[in-house]
Amino acid sequence: MSATLLSMAFLPAEYPGLWTLTAPAPFADETSCQCQAPHEKLTIAQARLGTPVDRPVRVYADGIFDLFHSGHARALMQAKTLFPNSYLLVGVCSDDLTHKFKGFTVMNEAERYEALRHCRYVDEVIRDAPWTLTPEFLEKHKIDFVAHDDIPYSSAGSDDVYKHIKEAGMFVPTQRTEGISTSDIITRIVRDYDVYARRNLQRGYTAKELNVSFINEKKYRFQNQVDKMKEKVKNVEERSKEFVNRVEEKSHDLIQKWEEKSREFIGNFLELFGPDGAWKQMFQERSSRMLQALSPKQSPVSSPTRSRSPSRSPSPTFTWLPNKTSPPSSPKAASASISSMSEGDEDEK
Repeated sequence: MSATLLSMAFLPAEYPGLWTLTAPAPFADETSCQCQAPHEKLTIAQARLGTPVDRPVRVYADGIFDLFHSGHARALMQAKTLFPNSYLLVGVCSDDLTHKFKGFTVMNEAERYEALRHCRYVDEVIRDAPWTLTPEFLEKHKIDFVAHDDIPYSSAGSDDVYKHIKEAGMFVPTQRTEGISTSDIITRIVRDYDVYARRNLQRGYTAKELNVSFINEKKYRFQNQVDKMKEKVKNVEERSKEFVNRVEEKSHDLIQKWEEKSREFIGNFLELFGPDGAWKQMFQERSSRMLQALSPKQSPVSSPTRSRSPSRSPSPTFTWLPNKTSPPSSPKAASASISSMSEGDEDEK
């Protein structure tokens, strides 16, 4: 038993779509779990009420699903949520039918099958689905309703391949998602073909794999080289701009720091050498000290006369004796000294 069927066997039967959230949806020809309950024909009103209670409403949606995108997923989400209790079967047409009635596909049928199996809204995938739904196919898979957009789909010689489904009251319309489709995606690729071809050549694909001629291959490779050079020049310009910006930022920082230091230096200089600076006060103090040291204070000219104490004896008088070894320099100086001595003697008397 495969992992898919094994995971399905351990889940409750009343939740037929729950196991698809933990494993890929199974293929219809591998399950053998077709609805065994009596398949009574339902109306849309009955299905919207959630009846019958013994089984889910089996809804079928088909398509090509090439380049599976969000528009496909939204259509399947609508089909899954049409009724309170539903089981969504998705039919995918094979490559042969698609190439015959619609055209060439980008993805092959195996890739398209796998894309549908991994959509969260899909409960079962029917491979090689028919282009036109027959009563035998509807009966085989116990299909209650068919979900598709309401635009008439002309193909295989018919104006609308769902006309007989609509007449049988089994058709439930869904809404298309504007702005996204497989044709739109292919149109984008065709429009920008040169860009994608150049990109894939650069990634290692050969010109043969891309169906590119020899001349176009050389042209694309030359354009790739030009783009590389442009990218290098752009990188150099960006780096040079970054370098210039860094230099400017650093220069601004240096100028700002220099201004701050210069202000600090000028302030300290003025504080030290300014009109009221500390250096001037210190110089004045030192100058005054030097002046005091050079010119000491003079003694007073006249000192007060001290009264002699009667208890003290008179101070002895000293008689000046001329130095015999050094005679006076002149007779006038000698006479002056003698007269001064005589006056001193008179004062002592």
